[in-house]
Amino acid sequence: MSDNNKLYRNFRATSFAVDNATSIFLLTVMILLFGVQSYNTMPKEQFPEIVIPTIYVATTYAGNSAEDMETLVTIPIEKELASINGVKKMDGNSINDFSNIIVEFNTTVEVDKALQDVKDAVDKAKGDKDFPKDLTAGPNVFEINFSEFPIMTVNLSGDYSNDELRSFGEYLQTEIEKLSEISEVKLKGTSEKEIQIDVDWKQMQAKQISFDDIANAIAMENITMSAGERNFNGFNRSVRVVGEFKTIEDIENIIIKSEFQNAVFIKDVAKVVEGVATPTSIARSDRLPVVSLDVIKRAGENLLSASDQIKEIVEKAKANKFPDELKVTIFNDQSINTRDQVANLQNSIISGVILVVLVLLFFLGLRNAMFVGLAIPLSMLMGILILNIMGITLNVIVLFSLILALGMLVDNSIVVVENIYRYMQEGYSGIDASKKAAGEVAMPIIASTATTLAAFVPLMFWPGIMGEFMGYLPLTLIIVLSSSLFVALVLTPVFASVLMKIDSNELVRENEKGKMINNLLAAGGMLVGAIIMHMNGVMWLRNALGMAMILSLATYFILRPGAVIFQTKVLPWLENGYDRFIHFVLKGIMPLVTFIGVILLLFTSISLLSSNPPKTVFFPETDPLYINAFVELPIGSDIHSTNALMQELEGKVDRSIKTFKDAGIVDAVLSQIGENTSDPAAPPEPGATPNKARITVAFVSSDKRKGLSTFDAMDSIRAALTGYAGVSLVVDRNAEGPPTGKPINLEISGDDKSMRELTIVADDVLRHLESLNVPGVEELNMNISSKVQQDIIEVDREASRRYGLSTLDIAKSLNTALYGREVSKFKDGEDEYPIILRFNEEYRNNNEALMNQMVTFRNMDAGGRIVQVPISAVARKRPSSTYSAVKRKNEKRTITIYSNILEGFNPNEVVEELKQAMEEYADVNLGESYTYVFTGEQEEMAENMAFLSQALLIAIFAIFLILVSQFNSFVSPFIIILSIVFSTIGVLLGYWGTGMDLVVIMTGIGIISLAGIVVNNAIVLIDYINFLQSREKKETGKKYLSDDEVKLSIMMGGKTRLRPVLLTAITTVLGLIPLAIGFNFDFGSFLTELDPNIFIGGDNAVMWGAMSWTIVYGLVFATFLTLVVVPVMYWLFYKITKFVKGLFGFEH
Repeated sequence: MSDNNKLYRNFRATSFAVDNATSIFLLTVMILLFGVQSYNTMPKEQFPEIVIPTIYVATTYAGNSAEDMETLVTIPIEKELASINGVKKMDGNSINDFSNIIVEFNTTVEVDKALQDVKDAVDKAKGDKDFPKDLTAGPNVFEINFSEFPIMTVNLSGDYSNDELRSFGEYLQTEIEKLSEISEVKLKGTSEKEIQIDVDWKQMQAKQISFDDIANAIAMENITMSAGERNFNGFNRSVRVVGEFKTIEDIENIIIKSEFQNAVFIKDVAKVVEGVATPTSIARSDRLPVVSLDVIKRAGENLLSASDQIKEIVEKAKANKFPDELKVTIFNDQSINTRDQVANLQNSIISGVILVVLVLLFFLGLRNAMFVGLAIPLSMLMGILILNIMGITLNVIVLFSLILALGMLVDNSIVVVENIYRYMQEGYSGIDASKKAAGEVAMPIIASTATTLAAFVPLMFWPGIMGEFMGYLPLTLIIVLSSSLFVALVLTPVFASVLMKIDSNELVRENEKGKMINNLLAAGGMLVGAIIMHMNGVMWLRNALGMAMILSLATYFILRPGAVIFQTKVLPWLENGYDRFIHFVLKGIMPLVTFIGVILLLFTSISLLSSNPPKTVFFPETDPLYINAFVELPIGSDIHSTNALMQELEGKVDRSIKTFKDAGIVDAVLSQIGENTSDPAAPPEPGATPNKARITVAFVSSDKRKGLSTFDAMDSIRAALTGYAGVSLVVDRNAEGPPTGKPINLEISGDDKSMRELTIVADDVLRHLESLNVPGVEELNMNISSKVQQDIIEVDREASRRYGLSTLDIAKSLNTALYGREVSKFKDGEDEYPIILRFNEEYRNNNEALMNQMVTFRNMDAGGRIVQVPISAVARKRPSSTYSAVKRKNEKRTITIYSNILEGFNPNEVVEELKQAMEEYADVNLGESYTYVFTGEQEEMAENMAFLSQALLIAIFAIFLILVSQFNSFVSPFIIILSIVFSTIGVLLGYWGTGMDLVVIMTGIGIISLAGIVVNNAIVLIDYINFLQSREKKETGKKYLSDDEVKLSIMMGGKTRLRPVLLTAITTVLGLIPLAIGFNFDFGSFLTELDPNIFIGGDNAVMWGAMSWTIVYGLVFATFLTLVVVPVMYWLFYKITKFVKGLFGFEH
């Protein structure tokens, strides 16, 4: 048959590119240059930015209890917020004097719109006639940005005063905040200087002096003001009265009052001292006092760049500003872990590329392997260029996506290059071969790429926090795989048309000697260059030239001969063996036996895994880099009590981790008491928290831990911190990935019940669950306390009216006595300190002094006479208790019982046991007016499992639609969809055989990814079988082929596509293997120091291992499916179709 009668396809983009090769070469250079530049300039961080529209409403109303704050402020605002569209959930929290509401919106809502909607709703609530008009502050509305987090803590310590350490800290704070990447620097562990006027109550009573008397006297004297101007000899001179205090003695000598020529000075009734305010935070590093600076990065900024600049600022300050004795250390440096994880993933990419190229070398030969290998850097750099243009940061999700895509990037190019090579072997020129070969496979590889993308597109619509976190994976894959399609159909054919050659055996033998000489000369040149670089001290270039020389010699003398042997002996043996096997399985009843056998294997694998189910976890659990011990004393504990307990706990923690310290894997231990010591992943807390503290143990990176598990350290700490009744002690790891809530999180609601009734029910539930001693539960806690002690001052309004005294007068006097009142400012150079008036320490805690202090006021009913009345004459004090807070969720009063789950226990099994216990308890003890629900991590897991299941079904349906449109048939798409279903056999058997944990998120994404990958080879195989049949019909003029001709086309298609099918499967698997097993080879240190720093494991292996192995297990079995079961199903469906047509009398 003449060449003109053969059926060929044309793809216009390829033909245009081949005809304009020069322009394409220029485009390639631009992709390389701009891609590398984009990679270097992209902001780098460990995890992607999470944009969850979350708005915070904070209100202060001094003097109100938690229940009053709920009634007066929280509920009215919540009613208006409830009318906003797009609200996912709303959490209200009312405590004494404060109300805060956190409104979380669906991720589809723009943050700016959410913020404006909440502001409008709050304004509407404020406009109500019943809403308080005398609020102390707020309501203030602002966004909670989860992407703005502390990237490091700078600690300052040494033999210096509080003022000196604070001054050093403020200098660093100012310098660091100048960086555009930094949002805020919080100074902790120091107190503000203040001038304290500590009043002696007895002297105050004896002299008949009140707080107002002292405050007024200071205000009248501590003043400097202009009195105007006077003219002197024709010049105007300003007149100023200077009276500002210069010394403590100036304050002491102020006259409060003078009666009958008897002056009463401040020093007569009070002691004036220069002191510091009651600290709101205390910090220690390795049990030594420090001043800490928490550095918070702006969203979207480069973490590594910011970290480097901060360290530079610190080093300059140490060299030029700070004394040598000042110790400056950096703690919790997020850039270290980010660099390690990014570097490990980069090394995994390089390892994968090397393995892939080696496989290509053996299957395709050196030259063809180079053509295919070009697809990897070109596709990746093109994808990175696009990601950079979109403003996406380079994080571990993006890097893993590149690893996942690594093996698939060459799939299309393999098919194209293989086909071009085959056409050139048939005698076509490079240009014609490139056009015809690419045109022949263009539609099937476009379809295969489209089906792969179709699997990932549903993941783009993943809702919630997890969708924000994992959404970068499908986005990166879609961009990079689309780039690989462009490379395969546009760039690769151009390079092949110009550079690909088919050497005859005679020409190869003639050129072999010349090639060997050239190779030896090149190796010698590289050796000389390496020696010269060594003599000049350029070690990295010396090492690079040395490695290039070794690689060159190894390629010529080992890899090339090995590839020749593989291609001339091993591949033919594989092809012949496959040919014999496919003949066997297509003979007689073997197709039916094979098909039924695969179905039975599917059910067997399901049965095996169900009989021994793996541990199910929501998100991968890496060894903790940080361990936090959260300490909470009873509400009302002051910061000094908390500090005293913390010093004891720090000693216990120190002893519990001695083994790990001795091994050198503990980096530092930081203790923080007071402000900002709750879970860093939680929203901010209103008000002061002197009863809370946190101990953080930081470890070195995973590759330096000498095989020790930090989970063991966490267990040791947890065991050490026991036996403290009334103190909540929760030991937890640092949060990895998006926030999901506690593993055990039970919410009990009863909106129409009083807080007393709801608290009684929650307490009873807590005691009941504790009595069960469910294994795996760390410690059950409740998020409110009903035992907060307080003193109630009840004013006798009738008595107070007789004296003309108001409740506000009484409250102000007590507030001044206890907390103090700022009455003026004391200037010291450029600094300014508050002057605080209050009782001295002896009388602040003296009931008699508090209740018998005089309240001074002007009684207008008595002609404006100054009157002094003791508080006890118009009020009485009684002890009481109240609630630490009133919590609400979605407008209902809600109390939460929560706990962590101990390491080694299956969270699903633990929570399921608690659920069953709650069902039994609720049937007997909870009425219809109470509801309960398990939320937190379990709720997130259920929601995400449901989404992933839907995404898989949508992906399969989308793949089916694409296949139907491509094949114009239902049979071929149905075969390919069955191959996806059967590929899960490998996954099920893999998990059953290895006993791996089933990680819901990673395994789910792995199965969806597998669906997109598996179809590629099946499409190419079936499309080629159909193509062979179409060409046979065209060449022979037949309308229908005989059974033998159809079977022959199936066998020929399988044999022809054996090499690309094996190649695509092996390259995808090998691209993932380094990450799956946790193989780490540091190419950077190997190049510079000849130290590869090889280790197995690491956080990335734990993080991505489940997804990697899911794809590996499934793809290995899917390769068998493609090469054996797909041809079998094709044959069976052909026979069934033929039988059905014959049955109904259709022509066939």
